[in-house]
Amino acid sequence: MLAASTRSGLVETVHDGAVAVVGADGELIAWSGDIDRPFYLRSAAKPFQAAVAQKEGAMLRPSELAIASASHDGDPVHVAMVHSILVSVGLSETNLGCPADWPSGVSAKTALLKAGNHGPRPIWHNCSGKHAAWLRAAQQQGWSLSDYLDPGHPLQRKIISNVSQLGEYPVTPVGVDGCGAPVLRTTARSMGLLFARLGSLPELRQVFMAMHRYPALVSGSANGDTAIAVALHAAVKRGAQGCLGVALDGGVGVAVKSWDGLGTIAEIGAIATLDALGLLPRTAARSLEPFARPPVRGGGRVVGEIEPLLVLRRS
Repeated sequence: MLAASTRSGLVETVHDGAVAVVGADGELIAWSGDIDRPFYLRSAAKPFQAAVAQKEGAMLRPSELAIASASHDGDPVHVAMVHSILVSVGLSETNLGCPADWPSGVSAKTALLKAGNHGPRPIWHNCSGKHAAWLRAAQQQGWSLSDYLDPGHPLQRKIISNVSQLGEYPVTPVGVDGCGAPVLRTTARSMGLLFARLGSLPELRQVFMAMHRYPALVSGSANGDTAIAVALHAAVKRGAQGCLGVALDGGVGVAVKSWDGLGTIAEIGAIATLDALGLLPRTAARSLEPFARPPVRGGGRVVGEIEPLLVLRRS
């Protein structure tokens, strides 16, 4: 169990999930719930997908590598950086294979609507940075650009192989993610290992440092994953349907999956895990309090909270 939501003194909902804390050598440090139940990594795979794109010639600067690893809010800085990644090598928004979408950030979408925009665009999709990086890598290698999302494309085959090896878990058969990309299978145990290695392997160091230095590019300025990355020496990546990975510098990975698919619950579980393991300094804990115990509101005032219920088992 990860958390419970209380409204006006009554527990209204409870939220089940799985947590795995893993070392870079694969040692299971602590856990809760069914850590071997399969689910999709969704966007939590992006740091590893971006690493493959970089290895294959995307030639991204650190801030661009952060955007390539991002589920961004669609703020102006996010969109401008994706645009720059494309046009600097002669590509454009028309090459993007992700569907047209509005920004996932409420303020960004509101600003676009007020400016008179009447329809979504691919570059506003929260995955557009990943797609731009993939296109640059494919172009550099002389691979086809039109089918870069096909699981049989050379770039996707390399990603599938690499993530399977890093997480010591077969990510196939792949599904189709919301952005049209191949979506990879995992478990909390395997995802924990992936993030432990993100924080420890030399070949992933460039991605780790980009994500840690530019957390607001990886997500958005007001989000829980950003707050965790700022509070700790960590790279943090959220994925759709309630999964969250934390890579602590030096090789401890934390994977959280909320089975009800709520990202807020995954954030609560991650913060509770870090706190239970003594990995959350007092100043960091204070800064993360709004995400650790989010308020429940009614009638415009606070009438309860979502509180962590996590009980970790240790090896």
